[in-house]
Amino acid sequence: MSNVVVGLDVGTSFVRVVIAEVKDDGNMEIIGVSKVPSQGLRNGVIVNIDAVVASIKEAVESAEQSAGQEVVSVYTAIGGSQVESQNSKGQIGVDQSGRNRPLEISRGAKDRAIDAAKAVSITLDKKLLHVIPQEYIIDGSPGYKSPLGMMGVRLEVAVHLVTASITALSNINQCVTRAGYGLNGTMLKTLAAAYACVLEDEMELGSILIDLGGGTTDVMVLNKGAPVYTVSIPVGGNHVTNDIATVKGIPTAVAEKIKVEKGCCWILGNERAEEVIIPGVGGRAPEQTNRYELCEIINPRMEEIFTMAKQKVVRYAKLSNLSGSIILTGGGALMSGVVELAQYVWHTSSVRIGGSPDMGKGVDPCYRAADFATVTGLVIANRDVEHADKGFLKGKKAENTSGGEKNSGIKGFLRKFF
Repeated sequence: MSNVVVGLDVGTSFVRVVIAEVKDDGNMEIIGVSKVPSQGLRNGVIVNIDAVVASIKEAVESAEQSAGQEVVSVYTAIGGSQVESQNSKGQIGVDQSGRNRPLEISRGAKDRAIDAAKAVSITLDKKLLHVIPQEYIIDGSPGYKSPLGMMGVRLEVAVHLVTASITALSNINQCVTRAGYGLNGTMLKTLAAAYACVLEDEMELGSILIDLGGGTTDVMVLNKGAPVYTVSIPVGGNHVTNDIATVKGIPTAVAEKIKVEKGCCWILGNERAEEVIIPGVGGRAPEQTNRYELCEIINPRMEEIFTMAKQKVVRYAKLSNLSGSIILTGGGALMSGVVELAQYVWHTSSVRIGGSPDMGKGVDPCYRAADFATVTGLVIANRDVEHADKGFLKGKKAENTSGGEKNSGIKGFLRKFF
């Protein structure tokens, strides 16, 4: 199993698994995928361990059959309200003798600077999950991606710290262990998704990744090659389903089916009169409606999600200019019209659906879709155990794998609302 990497994404609506094999030349091939309905979670939080264990077993066993490979251990992801983040800085003198001589910056000096940046107050119920360097500053000069080999007297580092609930991490570990698998590590969901579908030039120019999940919507702002802000909004696709169920007076299961098959949040002229049949419930006759009426139910909730995300980014990201893209991932990104609605709310044409690169032969290509971004990103991020020391997204090919136009936006598209 040393050359096999397995990603497990336990979401509110679905559990997804991707099994990848790392070849001798370092390339990765997807050999197994699966997606099964999730049980035992509410808004991304585990509320029934037994139900989650059963869902994990079903998903992993399905992927094992697809790959013809037994799974021993997995990487998984965490997001939602269970995760918090902040930015921090640490500063050290390169010369430990106290004579302030300009010396070559070694790995030890780099590690000391990062340790200084980690020295922040963290509540007892939280655990430090990620320490992601944003930039290094040598003798007051910013903008260094790596300080190793440079000469300097003072070294400073700016980092993005991600913390997660100890209880949530313990519950995830418990579920994976009880399902019969080892847990290699847990990663922030949006960080994993970024590995799968954000291009290096988008990272440098400044982009926003929005993961439209079932229970929550997670947002990550990326700039100059690293995350600078992450936030979770407690509204997701399940709220859209509940809106349909309430307005039409139907069970949530029926509303979910209608949302997936016919739902849209931005109507086009040729879709306005498209017929939608709502099944009869409790002896009631089936009801006939159209996509325009369905869109009138879905649109306000989806617009609310994008508006809340925009308000958070504008208020807390503290950036005056982003020139990249808005990348949409998660199950909500599969809805018809989601790109057009995001363009309307954010006042930009630089919106695309996040997709993963083609890494499979003879396997279901569903792993390339936006809802698989997190789990596919897990295997990409953990392809090399030393990936964290090589820089965020280093080596990621700058190719457009989602079918959208690469870097098609106007530079500085976010200046207006900032």
